[in-house]
Amino acid sequence: MNPSCGVGLLSRCYVKHWQKFLICMLIVLSGPIGAQEYPNRPVRIFGHGPGSTADYLSRIIAQKLSEKWGQPVIVDSRTGAGGTVPADIVAKAPADGYSLLMGHAGPMVSSVVLYPNLPYDPVKDLVGVSMVATGVTVMMVHPSIQANTVAEFIQYAKKRNDLNFSSAGNGTISHITGELFKQVTGVNMMHIPYKSAGAGLTALLANETQVSFLSPVTAAAQLKTGKLKALVVSTSDRFPSLPEVPSASEAGLSGMDAKLWFGLFTAAKTPKAVIQKLNQDITDILRRPDVKELFLKQGIQASPSTPESLEDFVQTEIKRWTPIIKNANIQAD
Repeated sequence: MNPSCGVGLLSRCYVKHWQKFLICMLIVLSGPIGAQEYPNRPVRIFGHGPGSTADYLSRIIAQKLSEKWGQPVIVDSRTGAGGTVPADIVAKAPADGYSLLMGHAGPMVSSVVLYPNLPYDPVKDLVGVSMVATGVTVMMVHPSIQANTVAEFIQYAKKRNDLNFSSAGNGTISHITGELFKQVTGVNMMHIPYKSAGAGLTALLANETQVSFLSPVTAAAQLKTGKLKALVVSTSDRFPSLPEVPSASEAGLSGMDAKLWFGLFTAAKTPKAVIQKLNQDITDILRRPDVKELFLKQGIQASPSTPESLEDFVQTEIKRWTPIIKNANIQAD
């Protein structure tokens, strides 16, 4: 018996010991209980611009998560500034997993170089949840362009020397892929940024611009109906859902390898238990045969990952693209 506990005080000491034990148990269990309860209110996914691949993927993931959780998952797509607006919102949101970002090269990679006063740090202020999808950008040209191959286009463009290419905004993958193409081929094209991939596509269809490097998702219908011509994909291998379009290496574009990717992120310091639950639920969704097929039909591949591998990928991409962006003298909006 504790010497400080007399016989008359035994029951009081007994109660105090039990109180301490219960407090310790609550501390130990608070993490797992929080993860089990998550989500108990609506979750919001911030994407980039209606008509963009980020917006498309956000809506698929939102629907599947909502069905799985029995909670509303809302898509909030914002345009402009290369996707940095939604990234900043999520970076400054409470670290509780209720605000998610459908991140991509714009806000997570090129923004580091383009914006000296970027209001968030993509490495320090955001943490990875899972890669969602990977794919290619496709070099698309207006049908008035008298070229059906990359080699023909290069000859045509060098004679014209007055072509424009549209993108989803400064620093987006559609922009930096175009700049990489210019560096590799020596073709001179003026870049015209738009607020979203959908807006860039509209400009291409109207012949306001003659070239664009967009995701197959963005222009799937236009490619199928012949309203646009696809000359090459941006990677060293052909893409499964576009078997007829040659790869960059087949087209003789040495050094041309630009992967399209999208991953889910959330605010730094979000509890690991919540991130683990998000990762597991998203992985389960992305491994479903119907989801895989849906993605492939749109020209992208479901690509679940661990949070750590997504974060490592982002840092590798920052190192790779920084000199390309600087050499191209790409400027912010």
